[in-house]
Amino acid sequence: MTRAPLVVVGDALLDRDLEGRAGRLAPDAPVPVVDDPTERRRPGGAALAATLAARLDGRAVVLVTALAGDEAGTALRELVELAGVEVVDLELAGRTPEKIRVRADGHSLLRLDRATRPGRVGPLGPAGRRALAGAGAVLVADYGRGVAAEPGVRAALAGLSRRRPLVWDPHPRGPAPVPGTRLATPNRAEAACFVPEVDGDDLAAVTARARQLAERWVAAGIAVTLGPRGALLVEGAGAPMVMPATPAPGGDPCGAGDRFAATAAGLLADGALPSEAVAAAVAAATTFVITGGATSIRLGEASPSTDVGGSVVHSPPDSSPMARALGMIGAMRAGGGTVVATGGCFDLLHAGHVATLRAARGLGDCLVVCLNSDDSVRRLKGLERPLVPEVDRVAVLEALGCVDVVVPFDERTPEAVLQRLRPDVFAKGGDYALADLPEAALLATWGGQAVVLPYLEGRSTTQLMKEVVRRDSH
Repeated sequence: MTRAPLVVVGDALLDRDLEGRAGRLAPDAPVPVVDDPTERRRPGGAALAATLAARLDGRAVVLVTALAGDEAGTALRELVELAGVEVVDLELAGRTPEKIRVRADGHSLLRLDRATRPGRVGPLGPAGRRALAGAGAVLVADYGRGVAAEPGVRAALAGLSRRRPLVWDPHPRGPAPVPGTRLATPNRAEAACFVPEVDGDDLAAVTARARQLAERWVAAGIAVTLGPRGALLVEGAGAPMVMPATPAPGGDPCGAGDRFAATAAGLLADGALPSEAVAAAVAAATTFVITGGATSIRLGEASPSTDVGGSVVHSPPDSSPMARALGMIGAMRAGGGTVVATGGCFDLLHAGHVATLRAARGLGDCLVVCLNSDDSVRRLKGLERPLVPEVDRVAVLEALGCVDVVVPFDERTPEAVLQRLRPDVFAKGGDYALADLPEAALLATWGGQAVVLPYLEGRSTTQLMKEVVRRDSH
């Protein structure tokens, strides 16, 4: 059965990254010199949200936007269509807005904005009305440049809001969401801008602002995104729900809000509850940041593509635990950080495990846990182990603040996964001599260091099991 398309309505921008190397300061001013920058263009604004829904979620997507006839507008249209997005152009009288980031070694040094004054947006025509009428859900990605405020667009959205899921990602310079919006998704700063009369920045203040916005906008739900802390959802008079995010150290947050909103809108189209859509959107945005953010989007480049019959087919980015770990490690290394890994079964997590993990994390700037899979544990410990299945062991470990990502492996020992991760330090807890660690020789091949950490005496899974049996026998 073919799903109805997700229709994204809003302002499209052309994003350009100038990426080079910076190893010296200019002689005439204390500013870095960026050598040999290369330019990469990608869709921005509502065009990015549409691209992410098409590329990462495999959805049919229609983008209702306004494009200028200049070189930047032509390039933007080509990029969006290359992502498989159908474009309904309301036409923009003015220049295409551009956001230019100058970057070096994975860090932004400067941002330049062009065409900061919005142009005049043309009216919603028959093609736009047909697209909205056939939508499975609508996402309004408002960047305050006029598309969401166009009278025909606003009237069509108001008529749809009670028949289709409508997600509205608002902007302080744009119009309020139409009444009946299923989910509005301001970030924390935008919510504070919309409701300045509420003081503070804690969860109580965020909740108060969300409730006021729900009443003011006549919206069924307000999800305030909290950056690395996830999102807070308010629906009706019930207690707010907080969907926490897993840590994403060193990632590029550019485009995370678009990924969040596009994921939520698509899931609401599939029949998910708002709470389910928000929880999944937090997870999707976190993975997006860890794996490179908007810079991971490659359109029209050969490297991530496969040539099939003369056409270019782009594979979506891998969001597996290994891909998340490699994305985090790349970002950490770009910032000069130290990557630490450890390994084990972590069956029945106890205080000894926690002490070792905290000590390992203290050796660097991020910690990857190489976790023996269920099959691996059975080979090591016997058919009655593990007591806790892999999916639960992963969830418990990733809930610890000292653990950044968990990568399961099927082998008896983690050498194969370490070969891919290539951490700076491998830390093992227990009564080992360094010569007994098979990982030590492997780490040395790329200049890494294996270390042994003291183990908290008297704590072990085996002892816990024996104690349970002893108590049951009494």
